[in-house]
Amino acid sequence: MSRFPNPISQDIWDMKYRLKQADGTPIDQSVDDTWRRIARALASVENDQTLWEDRFYSALEDFRFLPAGRILAGAGTGRNVTLFNCYVMGTIPDSMGGIFEHLKEAALTMQQGGGIGYDFSTLRPKGAPVKGVAADASGPLSFMDCWDAMCRTVMSAGSRRGAMMATMRCDYPDIEAFIAAKADPARLRMFNVSVLVTDAFMDAVKTNGPWPLVFNGQVWRTIQAQDLWDRIMRATYDYAEPGVIFIDRINRDNNLRGIETIAATNPCGEEPLPPYGACLLGSVNLTRFVTNPFSDTAGIDTDALTRVVALAVRMMDNVNDVSNFPLSVQAEEATAKRRIGLGVTGLADTLAMLGLTYGTEEAAMRSRQLMKDITIHAYETSVALAREKGAFPAFEAEQFLAKGTFASRLPEPLRDGIARHGIRNSHLTSIAPTGTISLYAGNVSSGIEPIFATSYDRKVLQPDGSRVAQAVQDYALKVYHDRGGAPDELPATFVTAQSLPPRAHLDMQAAMQPWVDSAISKTINLPGDIPFDEFKDVYLYAWDAGCKGCTTYRPNDVTGSVLSVSAGKEKTDRSTQTAGCAARGTASAGDTAPDLLKRGPALEGRTYKLKWPESPHALYITINDTTEGGERRPFEVFINSRNMEHFAWTVALTRMISAVFRRGGDIAFVAEELKAVFDPRGGAWMGGTYTPSILAAIGGVIEGHMRNIGYVKDTKLAGVAPDAGTDATRPRSTPCPNCGSLTTQIESSCLTCLDCGYSKCT
Repeated sequence: MSRFPNPISQDIWDMKYRLKQADGTPIDQSVDDTWRRIARALASVENDQTLWEDRFYSALEDFRFLPAGRILAGAGTGRNVTLFNCYVMGTIPDSMGGIFEHLKEAALTMQQGGGIGYDFSTLRPKGAPVKGVAADASGPLSFMDCWDAMCRTVMSAGSRRGAMMATMRCDYPDIEAFIAAKADPARLRMFNVSVLVTDAFMDAVKTNGPWPLVFNGQVWRTIQAQDLWDRIMRATYDYAEPGVIFIDRINRDNNLRGIETIAATNPCGEEPLPPYGACLLGSVNLTRFVTNPFSDTAGIDTDALTRVVALAVRMMDNVNDVSNFPLSVQAEEATAKRRIGLGVTGLADTLAMLGLTYGTEEAAMRSRQLMKDITIHAYETSVALAREKGAFPAFEAEQFLAKGTFASRLPEPLRDGIARHGIRNSHLTSIAPTGTISLYAGNVSSGIEPIFATSYDRKVLQPDGSRVAQAVQDYALKVYHDRGGAPDELPATFVTAQSLPPRAHLDMQAAMQPWVDSAISKTINLPGDIPFDEFKDVYLYAWDAGCKGCTTYRPNDVTGSVLSVSAGKEKTDRSTQTAGCAARGTASAGDTAPDLLKRGPALEGRTYKLKWPESPHALYITINDTTEGGERRPFEVFINSRNMEHFAWTVALTRMISAVFRRGGDIAFVAEELKAVFDPRGGAWMGGTYTPSILAAIGGVIEGHMRNIGYVKDTKLAGVAPDAGTDATRPRSTPCPNCGSLTTQIESSCLTCLDCGYSKCT
């Protein structure tokens, strides 16, 4: 009998977590082998390794405890990779040498598989004088472009491109440019960006007071707080970024606020970390602890849950001792504090199985109690570990238990235990997106997100290159049907992300945050037609509710829409109709080939001169246009130059681009794809902007031409082609970087492909 809940679970395991030889030959013959490999690796630091290997295996079995992907894929492999998901890097010094030394550190970290977070508020603003060189500073955004280029180039762990978070203080002089940076869909695509919002700023917003922008104690200028807040809101309304991090609340609640200051998070935001802090994640799969689901006697097996929480804490603590670290300073930081981030996944499925409706007050209070119980058990385990193995080296009882820190709200007996014996880990809980590991566990709902869709079709790649549609159900729906639930009638507890009002999302996040000592990664999915004023209220509500941050996703023309709907073929499963949610697409763009556009005897066009700094001869790029449906659009491209070095690839490039143009449909993605090409030998500065390669420069010319003829607007450049047959003005879905499919979804700031299972932070 298969150990996998459904085929998608097995596919994810085989693609991402199954240990294989370099030629693809499997070493892990079954998922039991994978669980045993991980258990053995994490038990290797125990005195009784056999005992703890068996106990750790029992926690992993049946997908009850889900270590993060880095642990699943790397533990026990002998490979030079880190088992930590992400890092916040060191404070960037305001000097050219220091900046590029930190860029090097970032590249080394990504090379081993770690995502990174940075606060760019430490660099001098654009226009500030640079002493000794008679020049003005280019500002932090120009250096963020360098980080973005690096991230595109470095392959994390050999197969995944890295993810980054950039933060900037709300009182920094360049904050308005930072807020607007991602309006350009081709810029900073490897970054998530968030504004560090202070208590003082929120007070000024509510009173519409003045707000000084300051660097190194000097006021550069003063603006109205409400105006800046509206800029943040308008940007995230239009293109889903920046996110908002309530940084004073994070630092005030920090167990180690006496010895560290936090100014950045990991890419998905659930781990606020100090300089060189590491993000170690794992999730308890709540669905596996529900007894008698979908019945009047449904409940939680608290004894089993407590046992798995205790084992998970011990396993994650051991990761500190068995993992590689890209940099020695990261190892020192992790060893000094032994931070872990134990979270949950499958919450929405669990609530449905218990007969509770996600977003209601009853569901929020049950979720709060579940998280409280998990956190207290985690802290109790960490105290017991301190008695056995010693407290984390940086532990000081007085500051750890100081009024206002998270630990100060623990029950009195537990605080007494910490004071007497210490505690093994400085932080213990964090709720991550869990996109891929939730699919791996049988498509349980992600993290604390609502069910995204109860069912959809997934296209599975066959050995002959074809794709076969595979029906995929949400885990709770599968349990409901397996227990004899009527296929055409679902309980009212099955609600999905798209049908929930914004405050229902936030009520769940706010209910659980008091019992999470780090933070929660949660995305509030909003309809595209939500009024702007109502949208702004979401963020104010998040502040008033005590959240540590807020991230929303509204379909828009820059980042696309979360759901992809194929024209003429919608899955009519009642579950999606009940949820009020659009059905998943069953065919991606390109499944049907349109008639090629016909070339007239004469075309209008324009020739552009492109001078690449590294080449002695200019390129001359001619773009000819045709008219379709009364609108002008590019039809063909020619590139000429006296330099014969690039003759073959320029001919190939123009033929390929022209072939794409002649197929019709939306072709704006061509420019963005070219602009994303990075030359490992380095790019060049052109017109004050860093251009990563000559191909990217050509892409810029094509983009400019598209704007000149009105094919795309100045404010946006479409990222991908829409589904075949759909309205080209409809917000576009984000393409999967792995397989190109448009059946992607965004949950908790993570892009997940429903076809191939690819997942990454966006």
